Amino acid sequence: MDHVPAAEPRERAVSRLIRSCWLLTLALALSGCTADSAEPTAAATKSTATGATGPHLDWGSCPAPDVSEGAPAKKPGNDWECATLHAPLDYAKPHGDTVGIALIRARATDQAHRIGSLVFNFGGPGGSGVTTLPAFADDYKSLRARYDLVSFDPRGVGRSNGIKCLDDKELDAYYAAGSTPTSPEDQQALVDRVQKYAEGCHERSHKVLPYVGTANAARDMDLIREALGDDKLHYFGVSYGTELGGVYAHLFPQRVGRALFDAVVDPTTDPVQGALGQTRGFQLALDNYLADCPHQHDNCPTQQQITGLLDRLAKQPIAGADGRRLTQSLATSGIAQSLYSKDFWDYLTEGVEDAENGDGRVLLALGDAMNGRSQDGHYSSLQASLTAITCADYAQRYSAQQISTLLPEFRRTSPVFGDFMAWGLTQCTGWPVKGEWQTPDVSAKGSAPILVVGNTGDPATPYEGARKMVQALGPGVATEMTYRGQGHGAYDSGNACVKDAVDTYLLNGTVPGHDKVCS
Repeated sequence: MDHVPAAEPRERAVSRLIRSCWLLTLALALSGCTADSAEPTAAATKSTATGATGPHLDWGSCPAPDVSEGAPAKKPGNDWECATLHAPLDYAKPHGDTVGIALIRARATDQAHRIGSLVFNFGGPGGSGVTTLPAFADDYKSLRARYDLVSFDPRGVGRSNGIKCLDDKELDAYYAAGSTPTSPEDQQALVDRVQKYAEGCHERSHKVLPYVGTANAARDMDLIREALGDDKLHYFGVSYGTELGGVYAHLFPQRVGRALFDAVVDPTTDPVQGALGQTRGFQLALDNYLADCPHQHDNCPTQQQITGLLDRLAKQPIAGADGRRLTQSLATSGIAQSLYSKDFWDYLTEGVEDAENGDGRVLLALGDAMNGRSQDGHYSSLQASLTAITCADYAQRYSAQQISTLLPEFRRTSPVFGDFMAWGLTQCTGWPVKGEWQTPDVSAKGSAPILVVGNTGDPATPYEGARKMVQALGPGVATEMTYRGQGHGAYDSGNACVKDAVDTYLLNGTVPGHDKVCS
């Protein structure tokens, strides 16, 4: 991506940034939607018919993305087709209520040498695969030669009963509010806001909340595999998609085909360890940015300037856009968002400089992208779905007192992100649904080989998670590959070495040698 030219009018530059951030958010799959989601509904244009031979998909033309999926995406072209799979809402009651799982597909271009379907999950949890896959299909042209490219909105996401918690105005206030309390009164205010959010989720999405966990999404993927007519699930999982893939491999090891895990979640960490790992990862990415910036610009910030700016914004927000203010919370989200890709480092430089001069539009646009807010003020289901899935998975709940005792370690890990990440552990406090596990079981004895790719500069899924995933999958299951780069993920980084190795595995079944490194 080109740096915004200095002569470009500020309004147009910020508008272009918002569009770019929205696209990046799709790719990374990091809230609430406007459609009512209390009842299971059809997810796309056609439905499954379930008979003696299992689910059957009726494919048809695709509708334009709706707000819950992160509009303003364009309507997919004619080479894309959509369908709905009706899965049991509660797998313990297979003949009870159903939930519609939205699917999208583009057929393989070389049908004579077609391998099967390649199912993508782009992470989050909460990212819409139905919107993301066609938006970035050019990145997967080589794979489409021999695979039908398939993705889906997992249950609780986008068209598949996307979770709704608050309306757009309420979400504006929620994300702008202080998230790093410094007094008992501030702590109580934060807990009260989180509780109100949870109550809103229960009020608007109570019927699906207990059933949006990762294990159910993995069971849905096996129904998708069956409906696609494949004996094995060929899979491309990114970020949270690696955890989903690991749970699938645990539940259905004999049905794993060729599977790639990119930007790998550490399945052995509890929420505190995971939050500390991300704090460390974002600090590493910030350090790498700060070291690189002077080679590109003369106006680079220091870490002290960034922390000083955030401290000032906590006391006095500055002008943003459309009458909104840039607060400390929104600015911290914006800084984190800019670290997901090296392509966005220039915007971080520009955003901090502008904010120092009282203009918060660039950092606000970055923060909005992290929170799933479009330029017209509507929120996708991204963050609400992320919270609902996380809280359905993990049993741990943390009080303000417990978090206060953790603050010193978080602050030592990162003076910029420490408090922000620590207090984020309140997200499941008071949640109306109990979590399923302490950590997920991804052991997959008997699975086909899985390729696991870790990025040494990844802020959101730190590099160490790849090795932990390999170990947790079990002896002989996975092969680890390293990308020495920056940003979240490896395959879409543009690195030819990574792409060639992954394509060779997915297209030919040839697993790279152990400990292969790409730079």
